Formats: sequence, structure tokens, C-alpha cells
Amino acid sequence: MSILILQGRHLSSKPLQSQFLLELRGLAAAVGRNLELRPCASLRELVGSLRAARRRRSEFVLLDPGELAPHALAEPEALRQALDELPSAYIEVHDASATTLDERLHAHAPPLATIVINGDLAMSYRIALGIALRRLSR
Repeated sequence: MSILILQGRHLSSKPLQSQFLLELRGLAAAVGRNLELRPCASLRELVGSLRAARRRRSEFVLLDPGELAPHALAEPEALRQALDELPSAYIEVHDASATTLDERLHAHAPPLATIVINGDLAMSYRIALGIALRRLSR
């Protein structure tokens, strides 16, 4: 596995649809990378998936906390620690600027980028994946 998408639940919008996920996987495969999606229903699951990404040596992580962002900011220590232990780069992906974590989380290892296209999660993912693929091709 090369690129891991960790996606928190999205109550107000739809998560990645299978057709769109196939499109993203196709973009990654075109340059020899694999793409895996891990949906996370809770902050605990998100943190556990980050720790698993470290053990599996994912080359890049796209982190979409979705509706879990307020929980992460209310209790930031576990997520901050998991991000600081992540050996690979990561990009935050959001569909609303109000849900960003980067500056408020105060991790020692901040995201490479935070991508927010308000109201258009799919475009946020396309841009984030493009950045990830470009970085991995170096």
C-alpha cells in the first residue's frame, strides 16, 4: 500500500462514493501507487488507523476527520501523538474550513498541506491526491 485515506464519518455530506473512489484509485495506479480507504466511525478508530498506518509503512496519508474534528480538538492528545509518530507525510482533507485541525491541534509534525474546497469534498480529495502523487514521484 502506498497511500492511505483515513476518513471520519460525514453526517452532512456523503462519504467517498464507489465510483469516485475508483477514479482516485485509477489516478494512483497510473503512476504505480496503491490507494486504500479506511472509514473511521470514531476518534479512537481514527487514531488506531493512524497507528496501523505507521506499522504498515504507508508512504502517504490523506486525513479526512469529517465530523470527528470537534472531538479531536476537544481531546487532542491521542491524535496529536499518533500524527507525531507517523513516519510518512500527510495532508488534511476537508469540505469546510471550520473543520481544519492543523493549527489548532499543535502537532510537532504538521500536515504537508491542508486542502479545503468549501462544499466540494471530491475536489479537495483530487487536489490532495495530486500533491501526494507528485511528492511520491520525487
